[in-house]
Amino acid sequence: MRPAAQAPGSRRLRDALVALMLLLAALMAVAPVRAATTITDDRGRRITLPAPPQRIVSLLPSLTEAVCALGACERLVGVDRYSNWPAAVLTSVPRVGGLEDTQIERVVALRPDVVLAAQSARATDRLEALGVRVVVLEPRTLAETRRVLQQVAVLLGDAAAGDALWQRAEARIAAAAARVPAPLRGQRIYVEVSDGPYAASEASFIGEVLARLGLVNIVPAALGPFPKLNPEFVVRAQPQIVMASTRSAAQLARRPGWEHLPALQARQVCAFDETRGDVLVRAGPRLGDAAEAIADCLAGFASR
Repeated sequence: MRPAAQAPGSRRLRDALVALMLLLAALMAVAPVRAATTITDDRGRRITLPAPPQRIVSLLPSLTEAVCALGACERLVGVDRYSNWPAAVLTSVPRVGGLEDTQIERVVALRPDVVLAAQSARATDRLEALGVRVVVLEPRTLAETRRVLQQVAVLLGDAAAGDALWQRAEARIAAAAARVPAPLRGQRIYVEVSDGPYAASEASFIGEVLARLGLVNIVPAALGPFPKLNPEFVVRAQPQIVMASTRSAAQLARRPGWEHLPALQARQVCAFDETRGDVLVRAGPRLGDAAEAIADCLAGFASR
């Protein structure tokens, strides 16, 4: 006996189901696979996200710069008040306060997949209590800066980009070092990062860049990365080069005993405006810019 022929309606249903299954298989083949992302932050906590974050709030300028330098600026939905590079974050990203006064409710309302914060951010515990994922990253040395750039790249879903970004910064630091005039190598330098005075020591990322440029920091690593100094310490150390903000540089000679510093006597003071000053105090992707700014200033001394 011959099997009964299938009804036309059954054949059409079968063909439609087969076509649908083939379409779903094709879509799955071309759709990106979003694997879970896990990193360990500076608190030693392992933080896992189900997929690379698409909505990011950054509460530290260097982390804002890292996200943008890694090609993910469009994922920023909020930044701290001091984030000002690249220019797009000034005009298109909401401000949510600073380390001491983060606007918690506004951050939560932005529905971030993750918040990037400094160790000293006061908002971390409160945000986590409200169910917001917080990743704490705050580099203070060159090695830590490299690690943080790599971690942010992993978080963004492009692990290779972090090391590539660091290698570009390294190349620019090396190129800047090659431009430092030979007579200035080995000279003693004092770097003031803010009023107090607060200085950058040998242990800081700035101190490490200076060492790469062949300069000798008068502030030892034992005092910590950015210690507050007694002004008399600088007078005793007799630096031959001084770096400071434009505003601070204008006041240096008025400090007791500072008018006799070799740096001021020889007019070897690097005064940096706000834009270049930001580059010098942020352990992020623009460290190559910082090295070049220092080399430019030193080359100016030699050309006089």
